Amino acid sequence: MEDLGMDPVEALQDAIQTLTLQGVDLSGGIVTCVPGESSAKDNPVIHCLERLNELESIPKDRISGDEMDEMAGLFDKLTELCSVEGSGNAAIAVKNGGVELVCSICSKNRWIQDWIQADVQSTETFRSSDGPTILAGILKGESESLDILDCGFNVVAAAATGNEILKESFMELKIDELILQVLNRQNTGNVQSLYDAIRVLLTPDDNRVVASQVYGYARRFVKIGIAGALVDSLCGGLASPSLVSASIALKAVAVNDEICKSIAERGGVDTILKCIDDSSEQGNKTVARTCCSLLSKLAASDSNKSAIIEKGGMERLIQLSGRFSDDPSVLQEVMSIITVLSLRSPNNAARAIEAGAGDLAIQAMLKFPSAQQLQRNSCLMIRNLVVRNPENRTLLLSQGIEKIIRRAKENHETCKDAATDALRDLGLDNYCS
Repeated sequence: MEDLGMDPVEALQDAIQTLTLQGVDLSGGIVTCVPGESSAKDNPVIHCLERLNELESIPKDRISGDEMDEMAGLFDKLTELCSVEGSGNAAIAVKNGGVELVCSICSKNRWIQDWIQADVQSTETFRSSDGPTILAGILKGESESLDILDCGFNVVAAAATGNEILKESFMELKIDELILQVLNRQNTGNVQSLYDAIRVLLTPDDNRVVASQVYGYARRFVKIGIAGALVDSLCGGLASPSLVSASIALKAVAVNDEICKSIAERGGVDTILKCIDDSSEQGNKTVARTCCSLLSKLAASDSNKSAIIEKGGMERLIQLSGRFSDDPSVLQEVMSIITVLSLRSPNNAARAIEAGAGDLAIQAMLKFPSAQQLQRNSCLMIRNLVVRNPENRTLLLSQGIEKIIRRAKENHETCKDAATDALRDLGLDNYCS
């Protein structure tokens, strides 16, 4: 301002115009007002933080009941403001010390707020402010409050997303033991964020690290009994409010053959097949998709493949596809399981064709030509159905599968490799064209 002889308002307008011309996004956390002006003080996020700072500075033994109520109200308001999508309020709060302030107040008053944003800047601030330790202490101390547990595990999920260091911090604080403690209760379904926390803690989503530790965490989860507790939580079937969330969490735990087998030994395959049957009867597409996805993960174990087949899994899956013949998202999940079940197993491939997998592929590909993932999954399934079963090749080729696959290959870039492999394993010479 001094160099160019501008007053504050002129300098601000010039800066906004220059940055806008340069293509800078000013929507995320930028307070476009002159410092000291009433417009800055009137910003509701800044106002909340300033007042919370004032209240936080009052010694605990001197703060009045009215001031405690005001602080709680400000927390609620700040949470509401930061939850407004596209407002930039959360970024404004982070850049103005909101994470440090909330951690400080929570450590003194054992409160939790779940407005922490899952980005590197705010999560690193959360970590450096000793947020994980404070949060773990609150969760352990307030383990009887379902609301606090739900809010707290929300923070765990938000903070650990994309941050390997915070995942490690939570595991060092034995968050897995607390998770198991909550899972073993009768009313776990009221703590939905618990399942999100499991999924995030076991997801290798931090691009800054070469080798994630999450697979070791999954083994630790299984060792202390979390996988078994998740299987038990599925036994309530469609009546359970946590069925979908628990299925997704269990899929995150199932990272290797040993774990997949242990889940089956606990009754996981039986439970999931029953949920699939129930979803078919009740027309619940969400449960159908989720349970099929989980079953596909468990089917990676050869022993589980046999168990699924012996329990009539192939026929039950084809029946499910008939129930949801108008939903490509369900059909592609069914195809994914059949692909896994048929891998390196001529007997299972023959069983699949007998159950109607070939007809499923042909009808679905014809009915949903623009559904890219379904088209790709169909090609992958067809390949496994024919690669070791010449009789299946003859059958599918006689039904016109070649033309359908070539159309998918031509129309969808994502299908090219899968379609080429399918054409090759069908015994066609010109599979590359």
